Amino acid sequence: MAGISISLARLRKLRDQFEKRLKAAAGKSAWRPAARPTHLIEIAKFGSNPGNLRMHAYVPNGVGPSPPLVVALHGCTQTADSYDRGTGWSDLADRLGFILIFPEQQPANNPKNCFSWFLPDDTARDSGEALSIRQMIAKAVEKFGVDRNRMFVTGLSAGGAMASVMLATYPEIFTGGAIMPGCLTVPRRPCRRLSRPCSMIGRLHRARSVTMSAAPLTTLGRGQRYPSGMARPIPLSGRQTRITSSNNGSMSRS
Repeated sequence: MAGISISLARLRKLRDQFEKRLKAAAGKSAWRPAARPTHLIEIAKFGSNPGNLRMHAYVPNGVGPSPPLVVALHGCTQTADSYDRGTGWSDLADRLGFILIFPEQQPANNPKNCFSWFLPDDTARDSGEALSIRQMIAKAVEKFGVDRNRMFVTGLSAGGAMASVMLATYPEIFTGGAIMPGCLTVPRRPCRRLSRPCSMIGRLHRARSVTMSAAPLTTLGRGQRYPSGMARPIPLSGRQTRITSSNNGSMSRS
């Protein structure tokens, strides 16, 4: 037990150092995305927005009544527009008739435009960035008449980690989710170690930050635990990535 205590103390020290450097970097050389025309629409007012995020949406022409909703979360150094262009989400929405919401990080929050999936204040239920995304979903339901029984969340890399945050903190609103090379995070259970120390520290921080109700838990996969009724995520990961471990996906399979 002494060895575990020493390891945890070292991780806490590294985590504190990482957070200090992150705050310092945000005020000095924040990354700025290149401006260019976009076919996404920005919705400026969608709630109190405690996480200071931007909301972008895509609505296909002639979309039917009570359409499904997909919340798509970009990765680091990306914007809502670049993520859409790179993945073709809006093309798929045109074909299948669903509404898209693209939450977008701001450089003032993170110099690399990563969602703050590793910070407790941004990943707890009804707090920070998680609450901002929840408010965007409520706005989409109100503005576009989205079908509450067909709402999905997905993300890439840091966006994948944030997608797992949303599935864990708001399990009652999603029908399903897909996590693409990201970090599968469930209440009080961090995902597998990444190759970068800051990600490992962030996961440890994140695993202690989610506040869930006292709902019964169901064992799934290799010791992972999900709240009963939580939409089961689909993890998608290549085996050649140097950033995340492909074991993140295999650990979550039932």
